[in-house]
Amino acid sequence: METIQAKHLLTPVRVAMDNFFYADWNMNIYRGCSHGCIYCDSRSACYGIDRFDTVRPKADALSLLDAELRGKRSTGVVTMGAMSDPYNPLEERLHLTRGALQLMLRHSFGAAFTTKSALCARDADLLAAITRRAPVCARLTITCAEDDLCRVIEPNVSVTSERFAALKALSDAGVYAGVWLNPVLPCLTDTEENIRHIVRRTAENGGRFVVCFFGMTLRTGNREYYFSALQRDFPGVREHYLREYGNAYEIPARNADALYAAFTDECRRHGLHWRFGDINREMLRRRPDQLSFL
Repeated sequence: METIQAKHLLTPVRVAMDNFFYADWNMNIYRGCSHGCIYCDSRSACYGIDRFDTVRPKADALSLLDAELRGKRSTGVVTMGAMSDPYNPLEERLHLTRGALQLMLRHSFGAAFTTKSALCARDADLLAAITRRAPVCARLTITCAEDDLCRVIEPNVSVTSERFAALKALSDAGVYAGVWLNPVLPCLTDTEENIRHIVRRTAENGGRFVVCFFGMTLRTGNREYYFSALQRDFPGVREHYLREYGNAYEIPARNADALYAAFTDECRRHGLHWRFGDINREMLRRRPDQLSFL
């Protein structure tokens, strides 16, 4: 199996508490992604990921991580999933993500991740153990309420119903978890019915939050891939994008303001957080008193 060399795994994160999910370090233990999502921003040329659809683990990843965690002067939260899903198909047999979580538990670090795979439920016991020592935040990306549409726009991932089942398994284990409802695709997923349905099912399955930006991004690399998929699977939609958005980077959902109003209404109705500040503060309330993250 092909691996890639890495000198270190942890990259410091400096994001304001109210602007994004809190973390102290970012980590990608794999490179590339095989999910095949038609809209993936990580496919953009600016990231320079060669053979993006091929997942490759980083050589000696757990030894590197162990040394880096031992060398930190203070603990903090390590987040995974920014450029490569930590629960990709290789993880089922390599257990690198699970091994990383075991190291975080051993060294009293918090853990966070974003995934589209129901495989994350496998580690509910380990994530629950970390929760007793440090903050944990599990984020499942869910973009469409229906499995049939999911199979078209996200062809190689756990379908929506499987991801909601994983969310329930994590929540039942006491893990702080919720939904990353991004991106919202104009003409495909930007309906009030879709947004309300996802928020409602998040609450039904024990989720504590939902985050949504009501749009998507298109850059060189992922734009071409996305437009090709639209041409193949959704006749006429590509022409709408070209007519309405041209080569714009930020592509807003149709009726974004109305969708946001429906979204926040549904979140309030079910007691879910949707602002980063509220989500982060609830996560960090679980930290032991001797640790300082703020």
